[in-house]
Amino acid sequence: MPFNKEQLKQDLKMMGMEPTDAVMVHSSMKSVGDVEGGADTVIDAFMEYFSEGLFMTPAHTWAQMSAEYSVFDPASEPACVGIIPNLFLKRKGVVRSLHPTHSIAAFGQHAGAYIAGEEHCTTPCTPGGCWDRLRKIRAKILLVGVTHIRNTFIHSVEEVYEVPERLTAEPVLFQIRMPDGSLKPVAVHRHYNPTTPHISEAYDKLIEAFEGTGVTKNVKFGDADCILCDAEGMFEVVGKILRHERNCLIERDCIPQEWWKE
Repeated sequence: MPFNKEQLKQDLKMMGMEPTDAVMVHSSMKSVGDVEGGADTVIDAFMEYFSEGLFMTPAHTWAQMSAEYSVFDPASEPACVGIIPNLFLKRKGVVRSLHPTHSIAAFGQHAGAYIAGEEHCTTPCTPGGCWDRLRKIRAKILLVGVTHIRNTFIHSVEEVYEVPERLTAEPVLFQIRMPDGSLKPVAVHRHYNPTTPHISEAYDKLIEAFEGTGVTKNVKFGDADCILCDAEGMFEVVGKILRHERNCLIERDCIPQEWWKE
């Protein structure tokens, strides 16, 4: 039998989530399984369950934005991260941050205030920006059918700790379509590492540390195997590791247990 909306909301309750929580959801719709009404029902479940909190998804455009395709219009530019964010962006009351490559879609309490100011960012996950602030509002991060390879928050932790070889030497010049219709120029560095095309592919090396310290737990949403993460806790664990060796996630095959068990 296909899952219905109430069953999906019950899954969120079983995770220990509260309607007042702030949650960032990275998702693979395919992993959720057969759902009555498809992805729209999944979005309904999230929006209704977190009606007193803050529900967010990534709305990234890094895959298509470039020096040649450089005008970011938040009202019309599709996200490159799947069907759920793209349908969510069309919902009434959803707002989108003005970051040209790493925007966030948000709905709920103080959503507009939370996503404000991203047009001033000069890196993908600028310290003090939306991605970094997940830890400051004690947000949860729910990885639905995906792993930490899709966990954008870890990029923000690396930016706070100024991990080397993470950004292009020179920024790309973008133009952001502002709410008044004007175009705001902004120079933003891109993710870059000389040996690893996709930096986040190294982030699953943190699974043992996250599980061992209890800042993540394995849960279910529909048929999807999920990881529920505490953003503040992950920041502390990753920081403890990076203080030993800032570039270890790229340069080491595994992270020594003593670095995070201390």
